[in-house]
Amino acid sequence: MNHRGLYQPDHAWVGDIIPWEQDGEFHLFYLYESRKTPKEGMPWHRVVTKDLVQFQETGEEVASGGPGAPDFNIYTGSIVLDPKGVHHLFYTGQNPANTGVDGRALQLVMHATSHDGMESWQRHEADTFGATEGYETGDWRDPFVFWDEDAKLWRMLITARHGHGPERRRGVIAQCTSRDLSMWEAAPPFWNPRRYIAHECPEVFKWGQWWYMVYSEFSDSFTTRYRMARSLSGPWIVPEYDSLDGRAFYAAKSAARDNRRFFFGWIASRENSNDAGAWQWAGTMSVLEAEQRQDGTLAFHPTEEFRETFTNPLPEDLAGTLLNASDGYADALLPEDPGSTFRAVARFDITKDTRECGVVLRASKDGDTGYTLRLEPQRGRLVFDRWPRTSTGTEQWQISGDVPYAVELERAVSLEPGEHELEVIVDGDICIATVDNTTVLSTRIYDHQAGLLGVFVGEGTTTVTEFSLTTRGEPIGDTADVGLLATIS
Repeated sequence: MNHRGLYQPDHAWVGDIIPWEQDGEFHLFYLYESRKTPKEGMPWHRVVTKDLVQFQETGEEVASGGPGAPDFNIYTGSIVLDPKGVHHLFYTGQNPANTGVDGRALQLVMHATSHDGMESWQRHEADTFGATEGYETGDWRDPFVFWDEDAKLWRMLITARHGHGPERRRGVIAQCTSRDLSMWEAAPPFWNPRRYIAHECPEVFKWGQWWYMVYSEFSDSFTTRYRMARSLSGPWIVPEYDSLDGRAFYAAKSAARDNRRFFFGWIASRENSNDAGAWQWAGTMSVLEAEQRQDGTLAFHPTEEFRETFTNPLPEDLAGTLLNASDGYADALLPEDPGSTFRAVARFDITKDTRECGVVLRASKDGDTGYTLRLEPQRGRLVFDRWPRTSTGTEQWQISGDVPYAVELERAVSLEPGEHELEVIVDGDICIATVDNTTVLSTRIYDHQAGLLGVFVGEGTTTVTEFSLTTRGEPIGDTADVGLLATIS
């Protein structure tokens, strides 16, 4: 089966992505997670794409330094191009055998350069440096380097933690500056909210009159968020809806082309490939596009390139369906399973005081089991839910107030009375839902491999004013040398 618009290497997973756009192509370096034991050391691999749909794997690009090296594990970083045309790669080096004064595995900022267009990289060990004064040595990672035109110097943002303070609130984006990309000097923190454990994979960019700061919140939420400001020095504004996606989409970093900005993150897998499994680090690469509103806030949705891979319309239609259940539940299910890969778009006209409505996926014929994407106007959110809420393995479900819904998977969204669109893209065990082309919720769906598609309402009235269902068309062009998503069991 071809999977386009998503990427996962054979028998491995995609970790944090370091995107670089050049000459119309996106070079997507990523942390290659094999999950082998004992650990082999983490390298960077790369895929290249022009159309954001097909990804060509170029293989290992930056190898592990080896068991005795400070960069046994090569973690997240960034790439810049200097005025002489040399590419500079900054990355995190870590070796569990090397500990800092805080007793944790030492994290270091390391440097490599390429003089041949990123075909090969030369390490510069003399440029390595660790946490500056006042920061934990075990948290000094994800260097993001950019040129500050106003100050005429290079800035490096670093995921760090203060050496003292409440354990959960030491997170800070530290900063160093340089004029030659070799020698770095400590500078005051770039952003110092003292709110979470850490702010991972930071980046900043300017779009029009606004500066944006993006980071992934290391907390119980594990969410990629953004802030906005009129100046690089802040103050940073918290938009009303400040996250890119939900719990399952993480460590997103961006690159621009033709005044469009794309965020490359990964949809986490779950332990033992079941719906009740714990979230795992790394997964499948997914791309979201940001739209800049007039007030500077951002809306997020799947790329049009991804959507356009779904070209085969199915005749089933739910348009015109009236669902009325003022004090109960009503649904309407299509008669046939749409298959493992499809795109469904439903437009709901939601009346005032309706408590919930939405889409059911891979449902049983009576609609009792399967997955639900639930719009809740009175709570202002989209919720992903499943029934039963435990694994389909040996456990027997027992009703418990401890699990009222899939708690980690909800998105805040404005749902005033009137029409709202819910798009659902399903590709094997991945589900990406989008409300009104602004709010995305990505997740995994393992336990139910087949079932019916439909719409529902709970305690209210809604009309499905529009409905479309499409499946994948044939790929365009030769894909023999293109790495496609591998479903890992």
